[in-house]
Amino acid sequence: MTVRRESRLRRAVIERAGWRCEYCRAPQGPTGQTFHLDHIVPEARGGQWTKENLALACPHCNLARGGQQSAHDPRTGRMVPLFDPRRDVWERHFRWSPNRSRLMGRTAKGRATIQALKMNAAGQLEARMWWYLMGLIP
Repeated sequence: MTVRRESRLRRAVIERAGWRCEYCRAPQGPTGQTFHLDHIVPEARGGQWTKENLALACPHCNLARGGQQSAHDPRTGRMVPLFDPRRDVWERHFRWSPNRSRLMGRTAKGRATIQALKMNAAGQLEARMWWYLMGLIP
């Protein structure tokens, strides 16, 4: 893939995501980090370098996810697919805690994704509290 094409693709994915991690909804700006283009279906498993197979992911979520496509639901112990930003609706699988710091799973897929991606790690909780106070988390 050429640098120019990759740049256009990156821009399209970022704009579609609204400059937020498509998993945990972290806003890119205040993190001071460059978010990653995450292959929803990993390249090693046949995933393509296309807009439909890419999600904007904060480094925390992307590194925790690695090549995982499924994980155990902590409530039932069943293996379930992880949240797919292209096929799933975020609000159906996740909700915010009252103080907006913790993500809570509405479904087995949401719970498994939160656990697998370590979305409620201590650093994430503290960052979300500040983002909420700054008006960056709805």
